Amino acid sequence: FFLGGGDAVEFPIKFTPKKPGCYHCQIILKSSYDIRVYEIECMVNADQADAQLEFLIPAYQTVTQEIPISNLSSEDWRFEAILEGQGFHGPSVINVPVGGTVPYPLTFKPIAEN
Repeated sequence: FFLGGGDAVEFPIKFTPKKPGCYHCQIILKSSYDIRVYEIECMVNADQADAQLEFLIPAYQTVTQEIPISNLSSEDWRFEAILEGQGFHGPSVINVPVGGTVPYPLTFKPIAEN
């Protein structure tokens, strides 16, 4: 925030969340001349992780792998899936409620070469 005369004062805040979710905070600064209210909202996502799936199937057979999507946040999630690569199929949208786990069915259906 700024004081009269253009001087700035730093107000460091340390935030260390223990789990993913949406965190709200209000900071109220009072003086004999002024009252200021700052509202802060932080959205914390789970750590990003690399994942790899391996499909072992007989030639020209279809296989479906269900990938569990767990929502540990405080809001419902709506995912839009974009699949790249020939032969992969799955729902374009999946909804995961708060505290729930929903399997995403990823299907690989190979195309026979002529």
